[in-house]
Amino acid sequence: MIYLARHGQTPYNEEGRFQGWSDVPLSDLGAAQAAELAGRVAAIGPGLLVSSSLERALQTARVVGEAVGLEPVVDARLAETDTGSWTHRSFDEVIAEDPDGFRSFLELDEAWRFPGGESFVEQSARIEEALGELTQRDSDFPIVVVCHRNVIRLALRARGREPDAMPENASLVEL
Repeated sequence: MIYLARHGQTPYNEEGRFQGWSDVPLSDLGAAQAAELAGRVAAIGPGLLVSSSLERALQTARVVGEAVGLEPVVDARLAETDTGSWTHRSFDEVIAEDPDGFRSFLELDEAWRFPGGESFVEQSARIEEALGELTQRDSDFPIVVVCHRNVIRLALRARGREPDAMPENASLVEL
């Protein structure tokens, strides 16, 4: 079994800003969420802990890893979408400037690409490559992957499970 966990809250999450590949650290609330997530992950008893390479996920994974006695294995393929020129911009600013683009982001429109960034097709390909390798392992199950909102959304979609809502910070989803 593989579980996907979203990182704890960052100041950008609270402000409604695109983070993309930027290294925004956890907020105080995010650190508390990571500790709470660690307790839920400990109940699962993972054999392997994997993390995105982005700081917010790594911070969360280190807290979880300390609780379960595992060092996170970093896999950059599990990073959030490269949001290109939208990185650091507020949702409200982008909605005012490009409402159709923002709608495409919300809907995971595969034909759409972040301006100067990545498409969901490209991101999904790297996510599926990483998850495919994890599912081929002979041991270490259950596996917990600390990652990002769009990683979770795209992984669920690839398995025919449209996400009902945006995954909350520090949520844990069985894949």
